Amino acid sequence: MFFVDTLKFEGLGNRSYLAGGPRTAVVVDPPRDIDQVIAAAARRGVRIAYVAETHVHNDYLTGGPELARVTGARYLVPAAADVSCARVPVADGDMVEVEEYLVLRAIATPGHTPHHTSYALEEDGRAVAVFTGGSLLIGSVGRPDLVEPRLTEQLARAQYASAHRLADELDDEVPVLPTHGFGSFCSSSQAEGDTTTIGDERTSNDALTLDVDTFVARTLAGLEDVPAYYAHMGPANAAGPAPVDLTPPQPADAARIAERLAAGEWVVDLRSRVAFAEGHVAGSFNFEGDGKPATYLAWLIPWGKPVTLLAETPAQIADAQRELVRVGIDRPAAAATGDPAGWVRAGEELASFPRAAFAGLAAARERGEQVVVLDVRRDSERVKGHVEGSVHIPIHELHGRLDEVPDGTVWVHCAGGMRAAIAASLLDAVGRRVVAVDDGFEAAVDAGLTVTRP
Repeated sequence: MFFVDTLKFEGLGNRSYLAGGPRTAVVVDPPRDIDQVIAAAARRGVRIAYVAETHVHNDYLTGGPELARVTGARYLVPAAADVSCARVPVADGDMVEVEEYLVLRAIATPGHTPHHTSYALEEDGRAVAVFTGGSLLIGSVGRPDLVEPRLTEQLARAQYASAHRLADELDDEVPVLPTHGFGSFCSSSQAEGDTTTIGDERTSNDALTLDVDTFVARTLAGLEDVPAYYAHMGPANAAGPAPVDLTPPQPADAARIAERLAAGEWVVDLRSRVAFAEGHVAGSFNFEGDGKPATYLAWLIPWGKPVTLLAETPAQIADAQRELVRVGIDRPAAAATGDPAGWVRAGEELASFPRAAFAGLAAARERGEQVVVLDVRRDSERVKGHVEGSVHIPIHELHGRLDEVPDGTVWVHCAGGMRAAIAASLLDAVGRRVVAVDDGFEAAVDAGLTVTRP
């Protein structure tokens, strides 16, 4: 008998897998914080014999080299991948024995990267699962534009061919187990649903239902902006990321927080956007711990700038640390927890700003107030409809374009409220009057605002 355990990482929208038999197992695309993988293997009572990478990742740091070192496992990496860490090169068709009756077969599936490799888990010669990494995803494929702009169309065509190869070689009932597609920006589009099979994808995935030219054109037209921190992930993964240190950061009192801000460092408040708006340290930024703090913080922050974390509890700090090490933000400079009133020096007050729904924005306009409406959604969201007269600066560009926001009270919105809260904190930190619209965008029309649609 075989097993496959899924390790989900909601913040980055990725998955890793532990698969094997009664005694030994393989880990596919492990996270950098390997302790939970080791714990999963311990619960199963299996030895990790292999660690397999489908590709050199662009959206997170791998724990592959460290996991292989700690467990004594063989580290399998596609042979064509340009890496400097110790590894066992894997070529198309190579097979490794996990158990006497259970093998892992490498299938070259270029497209997401030129060297991308999927792995079929075969029991007694019959495929029982396929780990597709950034190749065939649920209803989509991994994006082909993260390696080199001049290769994008070529890789998109390779994605098409790779998807067809998997569909041709594997039976309909074989589960498809991708790494990306659950919120990761490595995916061409996001998964609708939690599980899939080769047969399901054969009838629903554009890579398997469209002709190649239509698929390529549609894929290239739908590509989103690439998070800035991706530029640092590939090189770090090729070199082999260092082990992580998840011990608690040094505590920060009000004086130290003020010193960090005065030095131009980032002080990040992980509390809910509601709590942050009601009272926060002036100059701090709000990245909700329950949202996607790793993705958006790593995207916006100048790379390498020190970070001090603020939260209600030590557990929230620990959760954020775990998220952040996965994208290379290794050690917070300091951290503080508890009542935010203790985060400011004697005689100082917490800053605040109002929150509102789209109905509040409509009412402000009806009263004749001169307001600036700032839309921080992505371009792909904006083109589907926007509030008439609004200014558009995507959230990931706002920190470098604050001087482009017109004078006046800024009512900032996104699609649901989280990104608007980040943007509001950026504006509030430089002294702008701001109102965070904490509302779903579909409520704009119901509120009586004119929404311009294509």
